[in-house]
Amino acid sequence: MNLRKSLLALLAAAVLTPAALADEGMWLPMLISQRIEHMHEKGFTLDAEDIYSINQASLKDAVVLFGGGCTGEVVSPEGLLFTNHHCGYSQIQKHSSVEHDYLRDGFWALSREQELPNPGLSVMFLEYMQDVTAEVSAAADRQAVIDSLVTSAEAAGKGLSAAVEEFYYGNQFFLFVYKEFSDVRLVGAPPSSIGKFGGDTDNWMWPRHTGDFSIFRIYAGPDNEPAEYSEDNVPYRPKKYFRISTAGVQEGDFTFIYGFPGSTREYVTSDEVRYIGEISDPAKIALRTMRLEIMKKYMDSSQDLRIRYSSKYASVSNAWKKWQGEAGGIERNGTVAEKEAYEARFAEWAAGTRYDGLLDRLDSLYRVLEPLNFAREYTSETALALELPQFATAYCNAAEEDREELASDFYKDWWLPVDKECFVALMQAYGENVPAEFRPAYYDSSMVRYGSIPAWADAVFGGDLSKGELSDADGDPAYAFRKAFTEHYNNVLLPEYLRVSGEITALYKDYMQGQMEFEPEKAFYPDANLTLRVAYGNIAGYSPSDGVYYKPVSTLTGIMEKDDPGIFDYNVPQKLRELYATGLYNDMPVCFIATNHTSGGNSGSPVIDADGNLIGLNFDRVWEGTMSDIAFDPAFCRNICLDIRYLIFVVDKVCGAGSLLDELEFVE
Repeated sequence: MNLRKSLLALLAAAVLTPAALADEGMWLPMLISQRIEHMHEKGFTLDAEDIYSINQASLKDAVVLFGGGCTGEVVSPEGLLFTNHHCGYSQIQKHSSVEHDYLRDGFWALSREQELPNPGLSVMFLEYMQDVTAEVSAAADRQAVIDSLVTSAEAAGKGLSAAVEEFYYGNQFFLFVYKEFSDVRLVGAPPSSIGKFGGDTDNWMWPRHTGDFSIFRIYAGPDNEPAEYSEDNVPYRPKKYFRISTAGVQEGDFTFIYGFPGSTREYVTSDEVRYIGEISDPAKIALRTMRLEIMKKYMDSSQDLRIRYSSKYASVSNAWKKWQGEAGGIERNGTVAEKEAYEARFAEWAAGTRYDGLLDRLDSLYRVLEPLNFAREYTSETALALELPQFATAYCNAAEEDREELASDFYKDWWLPVDKECFVALMQAYGENVPAEFRPAYYDSSMVRYGSIPAWADAVFGGDLSKGELSDADGDPAYAFRKAFTEHYNNVLLPEYLRVSGEITALYKDYMQGQMEFEPEKAFYPDANLTLRVAYGNIAGYSPSDGVYYKPVSTLTGIMEKDDPGIFDYNVPQKLRELYATGLYNDMPVCFIATNHTSGGNSGSPVIDADGNLIGLNFDRVWEGTMSDIAFDPAFCRNICLDIRYLIFVVDKVCGAGSLLDELEFVE
């Protein structure tokens, strides 16, 4: 073999490394039979009916949409539910006070009577999904048909809710029917020093050592059907619950994720990717950096303020860091150039077909959309992100009987100096970056009236609402501020944005169909839209940079290596230090990574082995692969999972709540 052939052989071998074999795709469970052969080839032992069935209990019946934005899984015949600590964070925070700081200390209900109700929290099981493309597409009045389908489905049983969702930009429609349970009680949560270990420093990073879990229980009426909270309710008896495997994971093991990924845009053009990576993400990152720095300054000064703002800080920081990884990935991988090359090939193929000139029309519309979208996003991240104006509007729009509770909830977790300082920083940035033609007249008149942003802030935060006085909310300056920007957003920016983006979406329907005709052998999965999906892959490490390889498993030793009592994010609980000091748990697995294609909404999703057993909880993605919402990169796309063995260890050995484990069913 000559030198050239030898080099080519080596390069080919490099391409076939495990890192390059990650599996892209978020597949509809109803259609998983189309993928089951491939799953079997990778080691999966169950059948499609075991994943999704309407004729028998299946794994779908143990998976829930938790709180409208996360996933959870049922793990016992008594309705016990696992999800992430960050998914249950707001509930834990609401039950916390200076006297009972469940965020800091954790919470454990060792009897059913001690389990805490959570008004407003619900979980939803998917009952079934149905392809209704023919009915919807043929209808002269689509909305009327959709409304009829939803109404009919919801009338079929107690606690049912339904929605018709579109896929492939309107090329396909499915009816989803859920059963919703609104009595969900907090059972347990580790201290934040475990559940949020590493905090925002480690967020989206690997290696990770976060015990990101919380435990809830679903309650039902005596008939096992959904019911509003009542002391007479009983633990829900599920159709299916996950058995627990403690066998452990090895690199190369098959895994799959069952959950509700929130949003992806895998089929967009280079114009949209360029806007995201070069304009939108950098702008939003800068604005949220301002807010986070201000909040952290005050949180570091007081335990009370740390409790008040902990959930808000986590909410702001989550997307902030994700956007950083996303923008970096787009640049690193040359995603814009890749999209442009694909579009050139598509355009050549499309010549003389009904798709001819389609990309040119999309490009023209994006040029119109971009400044509108920037102004819209910037307004959302500045004027519409401020707390007191948000509350003022919500309070004024609320029913009289709801106002007292709304006010109590707001003032409990609000601190004027934080919000006011954010106002000054954000509105200064707004004036510098949003062109005058996209600003409301109110902005310019206020600048003339007050002369400076700080003076304007004094006025906005100088009304009765800032002092907790609710008598004249309609006339409050914070309300006037929000009203002006909301009206400009809703009446000027949004209609034009929706008009142009609607034209783009209509063209995307054709572009999506064209891509399927252009690549007839390719399996196209639909973009995520918070509907139930299956994603499968393998346990695998990755190489973030030249000469560096990350193993796929982290251990308790790594926690101790990070231990630093002087840093809040790395202050290990004393009990955990003592357990480690025994030498018995040095190799205790904490987290692992795999190649499953996930997105926001997959937080809390069950990570399942080849035999359908629970081996972990999904909770994050690696920094380098966050751009998988736009373009999947097999070399870097890794989902981060809590190892179920660490969860069990924490519950039993660290928190002393081992009696809860008696409900679980373990397999060898």
